Amino acid sequence: MTKTLTRMDLSEAVFREVGLSRNESSQLVESVLGHISDALAEGEQVKISSFGTFSIRDKAARVGRNPKTGEEVPILPRRVLTFRPSHLMKERVAAGKKS
Repeated sequence: MTKTLTRMDLSEAVFREVGLSRNESSQLVESVLGHISDALAEGEQVKISSFGTFSIRDKAARVGRNPKTGEEVPILPRRVLTFRPSHLMKERVAAGKKS
């Protein structure tokens, strides 16, 4: 079973590594995530050095196909969130867990 990193885990890491109180650590994590979310909602790109870039992409309407029935189905235009990892992040993930 794989572990999922949560907001609580991030807050706990800030608490342990930075030395803020648990409450302050939680508020800091919430503030950072809020700023990222707000920027993306406004259509801005979010670039975190050595980590990656989050951006919004507008996808046009198109005709899709139901794979089960083969029936054509219209797919409405929409905005999607994309993430492009940095080269350093790609290398770190490819190397796997450090000992």
